[in-house]
Amino acid sequence: MKAETEERVAAKKKEPATASTAQQRIWREVVSWFWVILAFLFIEGTLVQARVIPSGSMENTVLIGDHLIVSRIGFDAGVPFTPYHVPLWRNPKRQEIIVFRAPLPDEGNPDFIKRCIGIPGDRIKMVGEQVYVNGQPLNEPYVRRSPDGTSAFGHFPPSDPSMDGRLRPEWAAELPQHVVNGELVVPPGEYFMMGDNRDNSYDSRYWGFVPRDNIIGTPVIIYMSIRAPEEVWDPGHLGDRFATYLEVIIHPGEVRWRRLFHTF
Repeated sequence: MKAETEERVAAKKKEPATASTAQQRIWREVVSWFWVILAFLFIEGTLVQARVIPSGSMENTVLIGDHLIVSRIGFDAGVPFTPYHVPLWRNPKRQEIIVFRAPLPDEGNPDFIKRCIGIPGDRIKMVGEQVYVNGQPLNEPYVRRSPDGTSAFGHFPPSDPSMDGRLRPEWAAELPQHVVNGELVVPPGEYFMMGDNRDNSYDSRYWGFVPRDNIIGTPVIIYMSIRAPEEVWDPGHLGDRFATYLEVIIHPGEVRWRRLFHTF
């Protein structure tokens, strides 16, 4: 009896220690994950983001299915998955590729990737496919041009924006205020963006300037590029996207291997 009693007492002494050890392990795991999540939020909010290209507006510079690392360093800092952000000290340069929140509130301000063609104070006009900035023709070897050398959009700015049904109504009404001697003058704190695939790009010609507050960052590298239909990369198609990644494992030929690790 005495031996059994001693065993029970010893077991009871061990139980709290065991429970305490388990609680400590759980707590350490929680703390570890907390720091992992915090580090992710910091990196996502201030340093870099991963983006997938869903449209052909920047072809052939950036292709549908290109997976990019976008640098936010110096451009923008914010809380991921929220509208809270702060513009930083870097500003877009002319002809730099920029990721930004499109000023389209009725469409949810989607993120676009375009090339910065005009910075504050620039005078812009297009004659056919040729872009002029401050009276000088802009050298654009990156542009995907039409076979016949003409622009589907025509001259810009249009002589009568109110009659051009392709322009958003609010932009058609505002645009004449910024036109001087047939050139569009970019106002302070605003930028003029266009896609490299000029005849297939929904850009500043159609909806106007991009405020500095909307700038997110600039792409730095392509870490993956997959051939897949455009709709796979649209928001909300998570199932299709996951199936595409599985398909690539079986058919690696769908990866554009030569584009991997291409830098900008």
